[in-house]
Amino acid sequence: MGVLRQLAEYFYIKKRDPNAPHTQWMKYMHGINRISLFMFLVAAIIVLLKLFVFKRH
Repeated sequence: MGVLRQLAEYFYIKKRDPNAPHTQWMKYMHGINRISLFMFLVAAIIVLLKLFVFKRH
């Protein structure tokens, strides 16, 4: 369940753990992870649209 909790925190669905360390480098790392997850989701949606919606015969 740790992965799902982390994803929920990245997408602002769940509040962060108040006991977790808050360093500047952790903030940068989480920001980069958040950007990469958003980019992955956008790319996955585009691929699915191309496969199923915009099929060419």
